[in-house]
Amino acid sequence: MLRTFATALCLLTPPALAGEIWVTNEKDDTISVIDIETLEVTRTIPTGERPRGITFNSDHSLVYICASDSNAVQVMDPDTGEILHDLPSGADPEQFVLAPDDRHLWIANEDDAVTTVVDVETRTVVAQINVGIEPEGMAVSPDGKTVITTSETTNMAHWIDTDSKTIRANTLVDARPRHAEFIKDGTELWVSSEIGGTVSVFSTVNQAPVAKIAFAIQGVHEDLIQPVGFEVTPDQKTIFVALGPSNHVAVVNAETYEVEDYLLVGRRVWHMAFSPDHTRLFTTNGVSGDVTVIDVVQREPIKTIKVGRFPWGAATRP
Repeated sequence: MLRTFATALCLLTPPALAGEIWVTNEKDDTISVIDIETLEVTRTIPTGERPRGITFNSDHSLVYICASDSNAVQVMDPDTGEILHDLPSGADPEQFVLAPDDRHLWIANEDDAVTTVVDVETRTVVAQINVGIEPEGMAVSPDGKTVITTSETTNMAHWIDTDSKTIRANTLVDARPRHAEFIKDGTELWVSSEIGGTVSVFSTVNQAPVAKIAFAIQGVHEDLIQPVGFEVTPDQKTIFVALGPSNHVAVVNAETYEVEDYLLVGRRVWHMAFSPDHTRLFTTNGVSGDVTVIDVVQREPIKTIKVGRFPWGAATRP
């Protein structure tokens, strides 16, 4: 009887939060690993020089890191923290995106104005595509047929056909585009423009503009409101946008394109990652060298976690 009661109690008790947030520290050449349950840093892992972009493969057995000043993408075993090997990446890799097939890594090479495509199994470069000046943001459509590269100085989003590995369209955006994401089952592309202070929304059917979102925070000068990274809730209805040196995250309604709230976080918020259950959002705050934890439902910060110097990228490991 007692065993039956205990079993029933376990079934009724919600599972503890699990998983990790991996944060790249570009000034320390390290990764800080945050335990989502305890909200503490449990490991600090050395990397190559100036780690920025970070992503896991689909089963989270490998983690890829843009070691920008080492001119390499490093492949790490997340269990041991061992760097297994480097991938050829082109010069100054900053951001990248792994295709849905887990086979091809698309890398923005800021110094060379190219997008490099690497086969992660053969560890070879299969293509280099000329794009605009200072490419940074990368996104891949859910069907894997289109990759986006944003070019900071050219102020464009380049639409790349993944089969032919050629550009099929170029779309002008506001000054210094930083980040891009496909949302709503790939029917819309969102692009943030750091200096322009906006997020542009395009239809993926014909690359036509759908909306442009601007931001205004009481008591904060408009020059400090610089949209960079953003994250989308699973229902695709809410977008959290990091606003750089304004030290705020905007909450945007993806259906109405209206800003619903601003959340105060650390200094120079750059990128973000959700916990696996999407109840918490972790922001990388470069200048203050910490991570802000946001309660997604309540839309309020609940903790600050000290990490390395100039945290930049973030990725979730269940």
